[in-house]
Amino acid sequence: MGRLSDLQSGLGRAMEEQGLWPADSPWVRRVAETYPRHQFAPQRLWTWNGQEYVVVDRAVDPEGWGRLLYAGPYESTVTQVTSGLPTSSLSCESVVADMLDSLDLQAGHSTLELGAATGRNSRLLAAQTGPDHVVTVEFDPHLAAAATANLEATGGGVEVCIGDGNSGTPDGRRYDRVISTYAVEMVPWAWVEQTHPGGRIVTPWGRLGHVALKVAADGQSARGWIQGLAMFMPSRGTAATLSWEQVRDGHPVAAEAPFGRDLALLHEDANVLFGLRVICPDLQVRTAATEDGRVAWVHDGRSSWARIEQNGQGPAVAQQGGQRCLADELTAGWREWERAGGPAVYDFGMTRTPEAQYLWAHHPETGPRWGDRELTGGVLTA
Repeated sequence: MGRLSDLQSGLGRAMEEQGLWPADSPWVRRVAETYPRHQFAPQRLWTWNGQEYVVVDRAVDPEGWGRLLYAGPYESTVTQVTSGLPTSSLSCESVVADMLDSLDLQAGHSTLELGAATGRNSRLLAAQTGPDHVVTVEFDPHLAAAATANLEATGGGVEVCIGDGNSGTPDGRRYDRVISTYAVEMVPWAWVEQTHPGGRIVTPWGRLGHVALKVAADGQSARGWIQGLAMFMPSRGTAATLSWEQVRDGHPVAAEAPFGRDLALLHEDANVLFGLRVICPDLQVRTAATEDGRVAWVHDGRSSWARIEQNGQGPAVAQQGGQRCLADELTAGWREWERAGGPAVYDFGMTRTPEAQYLWAHHPETGPRWGDRELTGGVLTA
C-alpha cells in the first residue's frame, strides 16, 4: 500500500498547488484523503490505447493500475466498459471536490445521490452528513452490489437502492440535498419534487458543466448558477449519437468556404465553447492544436458535419456536408454570444419549472435566455 499512499499524497499536493481544494468547504479535502480512490476501485480498470479501451488488471500490473487512479486532478478513471464504451468511472478529483463544495452540505442533511458507481462519492457525502442520512440510487445491479460492498467495508451507514436515478427514489421522500454523478440534458422534475423547498440540487449538465439549483419556497421551480466545467457520462438509456467520423463518412463535402473566426479562441477559451454549447445545444464541438495551427470538428450526431482548419495566422477554412450548414450555425451562435456580452461560464444559470427548462446569462429574469425546452403531454420539445 506504500506506493498507493505516495500516489494519493501526490494527487493531494497537486490539488493544493493548483488551488483545487475548496477553501469554503475544508471538509472536502479531509474526507477525500480519509477515503482514497484506491479503496473503491475494482481490480480491473480500463485505459484508452488509441484504438480501444483495454484492461489494466491490478494483479498483473499494479503500478499501471495505481497510475490510472492517481493520474492527476483532471483525470477520471474508467471502471466499467460496455460494448466498447465507458459506462462508469471514478470521477476526476478536481470535479468531485468542486461539486461537493457546490452542494453546501452540512451535518445532518438528508441527501440523495443518483449514480452510486463505486460508492466513493456517497461515502464522502456520508462522512459529512453523518450515518444514515445518505441514499444512493444505481441503475446497474452489478455496480450497486460493488458499491454496497465498498460502503460496508468503509463504515456502512449508506442506503443503496437499485433503480432509475431519473425517477429519484420509489417512495418519493424529500431530501435536503440531491446530487447526480451523471450528466442530464433536462433536469428530471422528480429531483425537484424530492427536494425540500430551499434545498439544493447539483448535477452535471450537457456533459460540459455542472449547475447548482435552489428549489423555490413553493417547490414549483428551481434555479441557480453554473458552477464550473465538467464532463460526465450521460444517464443510462440516453440515445447514442453517431461520431463525427461516422457522420462524415455518410455525407460527402458539400461546401468549402472561409470561416471568419479565430479558432485559437475556440480551442483555448472555455467561455466561448461553453457559450456555444448553450446557444447551439445540439452541436458537438471538438478542437485540437496541430503543428501548424488549430482544427475544429463539428457535428450534430445524425446527418451534418463540419471541419474547420486554421494554419498559422491565416484565415480559417470550413468544409461541411450534410443537411445543415454547421459552420454557418456555429458562426451565428458565436455572434449571438457576443451580442449577449460574451458571458463567461459562471455568468450562466438555469431555471427548471414543471413545464420547461431554460438557460440564461447574467440575471434569471432580465438576462438573455436560450434553450427553452418544454414538456407537452409528457413529451420533450425544443
